Amino acid sequence: MSQSIIITGASAGIGRATARAFLDAGWHVGLIGRRAEALEETAGGSDRALVLPCDVSDEAAVEAAFARAQDAWGHLDALFNNAGVNIPGAPIDEIAVDDWRRVIDINLTGAFIAARAAFALMRRQSPQGGRIINNGSISAHVPRWGSAAYTASKHAITGLTRTISLDGRPFDIACGQIDIGNALTDMAQAMTTGMPQADGSIAVEPVMDVAHVASTVLHMAGLPLDANVQFVTVMATNMPYIGRG
Repeated sequence: MSQSIIITGASAGIGRATARAFLDAGWHVGLIGRRAEALEETAGGSDRALVLPCDVSDEAAVEAAFARAQDAWGHLDALFNNAGVNIPGAPIDEIAVDDWRRVIDINLTGAFIAARAAFALMRRQSPQGGRIINNGSISAHVPRWGSAAYTASKHAITGLTRTISLDGRPFDIACGQIDIGNALTDMAQAMTTGMPQADGSIAVEPVMDVAHVASTVLHMAGLPLDANVQFVTVMATNMPYIGRG
């Protein structure tokens, strides 16, 4: 039986690259994102792709999407909790509270809602168990300048990962986190022209092919449930992370 995974934020960037890697590896892949047309592009006509358009911050919509996947496959092996948004960099007193709430709603509450739905399904299914992989980001460790909302959301993801790992032990549900640094996607194009640094300067930053992220998630998801990559960092070798600040 083919393995199955749901990927959030699958309409572009890391989510699209990862979804295509899983499809190429023979998995059934559920594609969650807000834009159905973009999800169809990710699916590329594959009969193993299940397009599940919804907003991850909408509890009812997410639960309905997971129910559709369960009906289609009968079993869920993994979730890649990848959906996320960011806002332009600014000191904390220049960040609108509405912008803060939007970032937290998608990056953190959305991850919680999707993990909650996956956990419930994995706990009930037979055989019991599965794996949840959270996208933490380098910002789960260290901030960029002007990134209060994004950095807070990603630090919180680490706490969510640890808690799911503990909660999942009795049910054979594993949880791990991938922290990604400077993968070249449309969202990361600015890194190739110049990003604000901690000392106030603007500098071009090294980037890596997003395929390395996809292959790492594929490896994590393919492990037997008695093994887990708890935390892994995949980054452009020379990006300003070690020594940032």
